[in-house]
Amino acid sequence: MSETKVKLKVDLVISNASEVITCIGEGMEEIGILTDAWIAIKDEKIVGVGTEAEVKSNFDLEKSSMIDAKGKVVAPGFVDSHTHLVFYGTRVEEYAAKLTGKPEKLQQLSITTGPSRTVELTRNEPEEELFQQSKKRVMTMLEHGITTIESKSGYGLTTDSEIKILEVGRRLDNETPLDVLNTFLGAHGFPENLTKSEYLDVIINEMIPKVGEQGLAEFCDVWCDEGYFTAEESELILKAGLKYGMKPKIHADAYSYIGGSDLAAEMKMVSIDHLNYTPEEVVEKLAEAKVTGVLMPALDFAVGHKQPFDARQMLDKGMEIALATDLCPACYTESMQFVINLACRLYKFSVEEAIKAATYGGAKALDLDDRGVIQEGKLADLQIWDVPTYKHIAYELGTNIVQTVIKKGEVVVSR
Repeated sequence: MSETKVKLKVDLVISNASEVITCIGEGMEEIGILTDAWIAIKDEKIVGVGTEAEVKSNFDLEKSSMIDAKGKVVAPGFVDSHTHLVFYGTRVEEYAAKLTGKPEKLQQLSITTGPSRTVELTRNEPEEELFQQSKKRVMTMLEHGITTIESKSGYGLTTDSEIKILEVGRRLDNETPLDVLNTFLGAHGFPENLTKSEYLDVIINEMIPKVGEQGLAEFCDVWCDEGYFTAEESELILKAGLKYGMKPKIHADAYSYIGGSDLAAEMKMVSIDHLNYTPEEVVEKLAEAKVTGVLMPALDFAVGHKQPFDARQMLDKGMEIALATDLCPACYTESMQFVINLACRLYKFSVEEAIKAATYGGAKALDLDDRGVIQEGKLADLQIWDVPTYKHIAYELGTNIVQTVIKKGEVVVSR
């Protein structure tokens, strides 16, 4: 007499999906498409992916919530691996003046411009005000399918204000459905009252120890570029961060090549972000060292960058690539879908490469192996697109195709 198979009771089932984009496979273009697929979810994780017959034979669906995805696409939640999420106010007047291409328009404003303006607005703003503005951005990003966000400090440039920004990031992680990971970026510029060497000392001997002791950041970052921090200074900062468990990331080669990308390869950093001026031979080193390159086409678009990154070269040389919004006052987008539009049209990403870079690639750029793909055992961070095929994400311009967002097994957006 055969024993009756005891089936696992599951909480949520997505049924009849026209396409499930698993983002599993070799290289950046293999996205592992399943058709007419079902997904079973228990607690926070995916426990089954397959055909209707496979899911029904392996799981008890009697008391499960059901989402019918017939005619729709299921994809991993977007992982946004580079943002400056926590800031106060905007730089809209500056942005509008620059659009004219007339320097006198900017001069007529008679205000501080660039990151210094955001530091002025953010540094002394109460934590609650920063939190409320940032939370509004976070919830819009969630509605557009982003389920994990990296958030950098860097708009304070004093120890107290940098810690305040990171504390807001922690609140966003705890008080919204998304996962928000903090990056300490005190080396984003220089305060007006200190020399560069004095500020370097503050970063290494005051800021990093306090941030580290309070456990406020997963990563340490530095802007390595002409007029900012040298490769040697960047190494000092990032090694100081490592002593407190902060994994190294770097802004490099955005406006010049001064060795930051070589340092990224040597230190086998989690990611290198921007890469506009990275030489071909250094791209090869980064690929070999398995450093994820984070590219931000919306920033290039917003600032009219004179040398956009060469994404095709990086992809063809085997670099793992992430796409990120770079949400900040100079690049105000809350939509990874818009980033994918730009990546495909302007930088010759295939639709498949762009989707994988915004999901799996983003997870790699944050050293996360529990998300960014649809696979048994991974977090149930999913989005359902109200389109018949995944290629619509590059085709539809300025729309939001996301209908449903699931975070850790819970429906958190239903449009």
